[in-house]
Amino acid sequence: MGVSLLFVFASLCVVAQPERIKAIFPAGTIMHQNIAYAGDTLKKHQLDIYLPAKATANTPLVIWVHGGAWMLNDKYADMGYMKTTIKTMLDKGYALASIDYRHSTTAAFPAQIQDCNQAVEYLHANAGKYKLDKSKFVLMGFSAGGHLASLLALSRNSTIPEFYAGGKKPSFVIKAVLDFYGPSDFLLFYGAADVNVVSTTPDKTPVGLLLGASPLNRPDISKQASPVTYVDKNDPPFFIVHGEKDQDVPPVQSYLLKSYLDVAGVKSELTYVKGAPHYGEMFDAEEVRAKLFAFLDAQFK
Repeated sequence: MGVSLLFVFASLCVVAQPERIKAIFPAGTIMHQNIAYAGDTLKKHQLDIYLPAKATANTPLVIWVHGGAWMLNDKYADMGYMKTTIKTMLDKGYALASIDYRHSTTAAFPAQIQDCNQAVEYLHANAGKYKLDKSKFVLMGFSAGGHLASLLALSRNSTIPEFYAGGKKPSFVIKAVLDFYGPSDFLLFYGAADVNVVSTTPDKTPVGLLLGASPLNRPDISKQASPVTYVDKNDPPFFIVHGEKDQDVPPVQSYLLKSYLDVAGVKSELTYVKGAPHYGEMFDAEEVRAKLFAFLDAQFK
């Protein structure tokens, strides 16, 4: 793919502004917003929790990880084109938590995965306070957020101190992952036409900015940041969705992740959305929702 295409995505990603959030969620949704999960004052270290109106103790939780090429957007992103999915989620009794994380323009990898791990650990430690079932945590990520959600879940069985704030491995467990068009292997993210460019000039693409270098020049960092590196038989089930016409994250990235999971014997489903680009309302269609909730509900039988 052309490395400039991700910049197009970064500039066009749909964001739902905070003042419009209430219109997305069902009436009566209980909202806890701007919670400081890291115990500091950084805006990017905040999360929101949305509980069903009649939530009781032990509510299953879907943790929303937004997209934006690791360098844009916030915890409200992607909600604007997934309205019906979100409403159905709350109506079916699931809680939703949306987390922020530091942008690559202010902190290079692994800052983003550290933040995601710290946010999920906060939710785990405070599950009782917010009526959450700590044994029923699901990650749901979009594009860059899909990458982070997959990386978080798959690396849990490995010892990677750099992925955790303070180097201490958290105690939470991930029940399942809903991965929407997230990159899975950065070394296979470039085409032959890109090689001369990224090997001779500073890599200013979103991937290059995330890693601090071109994956082709630093395959070690690229491998560490790639979810497929950590796949093993003990990983949680994956529900993967990708647009057939995605020009920003090649559909083969999701196919590759599915193949790694298959080889390891991990339960997974891959849905290609016919004619769909990188993001948008086509991913909120009834066909996708039906498959998603059938998969999700099956994890909690």
